[in-house]
Amino acid sequence: MLENPEITSPALNELKQHYQRIIELLGEEIHREGLLKTPERVSKAMLELTKGYSMNPHEVLRSAKFKEEYSQMVIVKDIDFFSLCEHHMLPFYGKAHVAYIPNGYITGLSKIARVVDIFSHRLQVQERMTLQIKECIQETLNPLGVMVVIEARHLCMQMRGVEKQNSITTTSDFTGAFNQAKTREEFISLIRQ
Repeated sequence: MLENPEITSPALNELKQHYQRIIELLGEEIHREGLLKTPERVSKAMLELTKGYSMNPHEVLRSAKFKEEYSQMVIVKDIDFFSLCEHHMLPFYGKAHVAYIPNGYITGLSKIARVVDIFSHRLQVQERMTLQIKECIQETLNPLGVMVVIEARHLCMQMRGVEKQNSITTTSDFTGAFNQAKTREEFISLIRQ
């Protein structure tokens, strides 16, 4: 679903023109051989990196929603993701860990990873992305609880500004049964194994 062999968009030509102008404003010679196709490449990359705007994560979960009486924790951990920080449009990347406790319905395990992909393929801040993943699963599956933990490295902190190479940012959010410390601790223990 998130694979896109060739990016085409009505915005592609307009983006190419803007990136050509940006390259010129930076002081480069746009007609230099190595830069001839750069505006098109960057435009396609940006469309790929922000394709989550055109996808509905609720529909993804509903497409594989099954009635099931299982009511213990379901965890999908170590979901790799890449996103763009909305403040500097530089990448942040890491792993998402998602758990939910079913309340009569489950979803396909790959759908949890797809929800992470959809929200990460937008201009983001890690805090909002954590909240959006949690709310999407809670609203669509109505489980007894949801918990999301995201650990990420931010290139805006590594390449510019404070330049801290080894910093990792962790965010978490939870609902329902995860309001109980014991349930949260079980989740944290399981994702650390």
